[in-house]
Amino acid sequence: MHDSARTLNGLGQSLWLDNITRGMLRAGTLEDYRDRCAVTGLTSNPTIFEHAIKGGDDYDAAIRADASTDPEAVFFDLAIDDLRNAAKVFESIHQRTSGVDGWVSLEVSPLLADDTAHTIEQAVALHERAGIANLYIKVPGTTAGAGAIEELIYRGVPINVTLLFSPKQYQAVADAYMKGLERRLAEGLSLDVASVASVFISRWDVKVAKAVPEEMHNQLGLAVAGSIYARYRDVLASPRMQRLMNEGARPQRLLWASTGTKDPAASDTLYVDSLAAPFTVNTIPEKTLLAVVDHGQPGALMSADDSAARAVQASFAERGLEVDPLAETLQDEGAASFVKSWNDLLDTIRQRMEKAA
Repeated sequence: MHDSARTLNGLGQSLWLDNITRGMLRAGTLEDYRDRCAVTGLTSNPTIFEHAIKGGDDYDAAIRADASTDPEAVFFDLAIDDLRNAAKVFESIHQRTSGVDGWVSLEVSPLLADDTAHTIEQAVALHERAGIANLYIKVPGTTAGAGAIEELIYRGVPINVTLLFSPKQYQAVADAYMKGLERRLAEGLSLDVASVASVFISRWDVKVAKAVPEEMHNQLGLAVAGSIYARYRDVLASPRMQRLMNEGARPQRLLWASTGTKDPAASDTLYVDSLAAPFTVNTIPEKTLLAVVDHGQPGALMSADDSAARAVQASFAERGLEVDPLAETLQDEGAASFVKSWNDLLDTIRQRMEKAA
């Protein structure tokens, strides 16, 4: 077996699985990925759960047994049940790393992406209800989301910030994280509140593929990632973050997401091989994980100098493809796709509930 998953781990990067199904949990597949493929955490989203519930009958008995008449409440019952079981798989890793690794993630309703107050309310309620030490609540890094992130970190809720596409969007949520910690510090509260900032990569290359010649395919996502990583290193080295660390804070970790290759002409391990960096996470679909374990070739560690990455971005800007406006579009489209998956998910649950009645 190719050992690239363990190589990445040895370089200081965590590999997480971007998938969850009840069948996988029952079959012991997650334990196998942990033990054989060095997987140390898991992410989920509405699309993943929608496919899991629609794809078979694993959830039908639980849907029948659920007393709630609200499909959203039924969904959160199912998801929390699955994530409790997944969290147990990674509990020993969470303890061994003193809470740095071994996390699972649950998303707030995507319908709340532009509603700060209700995002805060639902995130707090889900965190309390789940009662899982190694559970991140996922909140989108929209403008409204940044306000929610600051407040939730202040309240001590571990957050996985999603739907980040650019250095500017990343910086806004890094600031929100630090503000939440600074408010805790001012009140003499513990600063041990974990967070990750999830940056989506492959959607960049899908977005621009038709607008550029073939030799420019699959370059922009990695170039933007290069600049975000440089910004991340700046945040880690900043006096502001180091003052917080001096009081017991842990830095918000950078997480690479949307790292399954979408272009059949490109390497199926492209976004894993090219994004090796210590103190980061890469969350990958099952298909990509198995490809990495089989034939991944992690390259050199990412550089804190993003001059080469900025040169690539400039070549796209010359064609009218500027990073900041495109990032706003990608974030809006990402939020809309999660809303569609959420509505499809609730429709599927509603149909199963009616069938069971």
